[in-house]
Amino acid sequence: MSEQTTEDLDLTEEELGPIDYIVVEFPAGATRLTGEAAAELAALVASETIRVLDLVVVHKREDGSIDVDEFEDFEDLGPLGVIEASLADVLAEADLIDISAAMEPGSAAAVLVWENTWAAPFAVALRKTGGQLIASGRIPTQALIASMAKEGE
Repeated sequence: MSEQTTEDLDLTEEELGPIDYIVVEFPAGATRLTGEAAAELAALVASETIRVLDLVVVHKREDGSIDVDEFEDFEDLGPLGVIEASLADVLAEADLIDISAAMEPGSAAAVLVWENTWAAPFAVALRKTGGQLIASGRIPTQALIASMAKEGE
């Protein structure tokens, strides 16, 4: 992540919820973050479940070079227009170069960074008692389903 501070975000540690990111790759010529996915993301923002901190699209050319479309560069934001005010541009160029290393040439990827505002009160309470996050992770949905199916056999 870039070297932006919480002061740049107009937030303090006492207010922040956990921060997550995802990178979703689309094959050449495929639809980007539009339609149902865009509407669902906008709904999460509107319900104050999350706050989008950054959203960019990385294009990886066949030669391995990259182009980046910043959220502000898009003309017709559709339902995603609701997130423009919350953007903090937390991704640095080095982050995007690292992300592009995992991408297929000719593809594009949406990179989304968000704060889990729903979890902020819990996170703040933990920090006030001296708690520190020492591990975090995700279990892929497909892995959980496969594991549960094996147990049911």
